[in-house]
Amino acid sequence: MRLANVATAPETLTLEEHRDRTRTAARRGRHAGLLVLAVIPVAALLNVFGQRPETSSAATSAARLQVYAPTHARSGNVYAARFRVDAFRELRRATLVLDPGWAEQYTVNGAAPQPLAEGSADGKLEFVLGHIPKGSHYTFFLSLQVNPTNVGRHSQDVSLLDGSRRLIVMRRSITIWP
Repeated sequence: MRLANVATAPETLTLEEHRDRTRTAARRGRHAGLLVLAVIPVAALLNVFGQRPETSSAATSAARLQVYAPTHARSGNVYAARFRVDAFRELRRATLVLDPGWAEQYTVNGAAPQPLAEGSADGKLEFVLGHIPKGSHYTFFLSLQVNPTNVGRHSQDVSLLDGSRRLIVMRRSITIWP
């Protein structure tokens, strides 16, 4: 059996240079690219971009306000924010006022329990919780979804009012990752 004629390699190609020896710069570039690709999921596992909630708390002689919500989230994520009001004295018309950063480029999926009234003032969300007797607490949940185009840092301050009297102002912010 006779083999077909095989073309010979051009004189400028050598096996040692073009097949056997790996170029150091090319190898380093591949390793650097793989390292960059590996760092992203590891950082996500360490909650660098994550939505792990944190508790923020502020108190006065009248009440304590706790907010349990993430300070970092990714676009498209769904999460629930929990607001807990502990009354140290009777609150006749407890009202939560949320900065526009709680709603801009968000989808508000629901609120539970339903507040007595909802409204807005100067772009801020108002939720009238109603009467909270001395020594008791009220927990309010707000279900939110970050819109995919929402990226950056936003103010998410929360105020607790009793009627028109401001009791607590809590300064918060959230960073949204793409």
